[in-house]
Amino acid sequence: MKHQVKVWDLPTRIFHWILVVGVLFMWFSANEGGAWLAWHLRVGLALLALVAFRIVWGFVGSDTARFRQFVKGPSQIKRYLRNEISENEQPGHNPLGALMVVAMLLALLFQVASGLFAVDANSYLYNGYLQHLVSEEEGSAARFVHVNFFWILVGMIALHVLAVLAYRFLKNNNLIKPMITGKKTLEEPLPALRFASPVKAAVIFAVLAVLAYLISLA
Repeated sequence: MKHQVKVWDLPTRIFHWILVVGVLFMWFSANEGGAWLAWHLRVGLALLALVAFRIVWGFVGSDTARFRQFVKGPSQIKRYLRNEISENEQPGHNPLGALMVVAMLLALLFQVASGLFAVDANSYLYNGYLQHLVSEEEGSAARFVHVNFFWILVGMIALHVLAVLAYRFLKNNNLIKPMITGKKTLEEPLPALRFASPVKAAVIFAVLAVLAYLISLA
């Protein structure tokens, strides 16, 4: 018998969709330049807090959000590729998708961090918040890395989207809907999942947001 089972908690879903909007805005604001760069810097800090939150949530959050629940070794990846792991056994990220999740979080963290030290080579009005801590040459290097690494990040995002589409049309497995509703259709025996409190998530994010804001005052 099939059942609708809650798999993704609210904080994880909110993180996912705000991140999507945030990355799109970062591309738009960087492309527009000018006064938009002021917002590029502000949203960059917000994304720093957001990514930091997801990393922390990967240790103290709900079962399906925790790294230890979905980041597996080579043997489990081989089992997944041989179609030996069902969604009941691992209802969240599969062992192969877990690699992309970790890679994306690290790439986003690197992208935001490089922006903090980047120099605004055009007007010098919108330097990264921590650019004053490094030399102009180092700030220029950070800007070069920040601008060019973005396209690696775009490639990773494109690969992620292609994987989601492949699951939808080749495996008839809709990964987008559960990330909206939080629920998947699973057959018995159903997994026993524990979910952390959204209040806990809000407190963690609030602390990280304050720390990110303090960077702007450094």
